Amino acid sequence: MYGWLWRHLPGPAAVRVVLLALLAAAVLAACFLWLFPALAPYMPFNDTTVGE
Repeated sequence: MYGWLWRHLPGPAAVRVVLLALLAAAVLAACFLWLFPALAPYMPFNDTTVGE
């Protein structure tokens, strides 16, 4: 997968490194902003029995 990304990004190596860093940051931000909060209600970690 990383090889495919590296071959398909434009520009010299320095530009590709910057683009890959930006893409990784965008994916990470999307996970923390939308994906993880959408999955949180379905995870069993919030089902605590302490204090009941």
